[in-house]
Amino acid sequence: MALCLLATVAVASLTADVLARHDYATQFREHANEPPSRAFPLGADELGRDRFSRLLYGTRVSLLLAPATALLATGIAAAVGVAAGYLGGWVDRAATGCVDLFLSLPWLFLLLTLRALLPLNISSWASLAATFLLLGLVGWASGARVVRASVAGLRDSAPILHARSCGCGGWRLLCFHLLPNVKPVLTAQFWILVPVFLLTEANLGMLGLGVAEPMPSWGNLLSELQNYQRIPEAPWILTPAALLVTVVTSLHFAFSGARTWE
Repeated sequence: MALCLLATVAVASLTADVLARHDYATQFREHANEPPSRAFPLGADELGRDRFSRLLYGTRVSLLLAPATALLATGIAAAVGVAAGYLGGWVDRAATGCVDLFLSLPWLFLLLTLRALLPLNISSWASLAATFLLLGLVGWASGARVVRASVAGLRDSAPILHARSCGCGGWRLLCFHLLPNVKPVLTAQFWILVPVFLLTEANLGMLGLGVAEPMPSWGNLLSELQNYQRIPEAPWILTPAALLVTVVTSLHFAFSGARTWE
């Protein structure tokens, strides 16, 4: 069920150009704050933009941004963790100190500070790239520690020692003997980070520091909920929040559901 939900959401967002009746940035001022209708299935926002179209395009942006950012963070974690665990010595000490420094920082507040230093009137694509880079550059530390411990444990294991005794060393030992054994750890770190970055982007967007308007994302779609007094009279504005909870929950059950139920 979780995989079916994720597949449905992904297909709907990727076919937004077909499913959406209006462009996400087109304003119909005469229909501002209009309730759901045949023309606007989820109503229109305060600027008269179609909420359904913006939800489809925003889902596409968030579902592409989070895995791409998780891939960047996992790549940095792999580079730092493998170097620290494989080389040891001063490299290990320097990398461990850097990881401890990043883990000791309240990185949500660091993200808010770094993003607030950027101009607020930057273009949508620039804000998207800035959000992608900032999340990736601060979210790698926990994965690097896990990768470093895995590589350090494998470095003196029997298969690696046997490969060294047969004359295998250097890049060949790293690429053909160590990295394949670290691949499950990297895969797990990637799928752990995807929902984390989904929620982090949503937090940034709600504060107006994520993807800039008019490009939609789950973050700036959820910013409408700050006026919580409108929820009883317009409950359809909760749709982005419900979709975010559904996707994050489905990711959890799809990739760790078997362990959850045991």
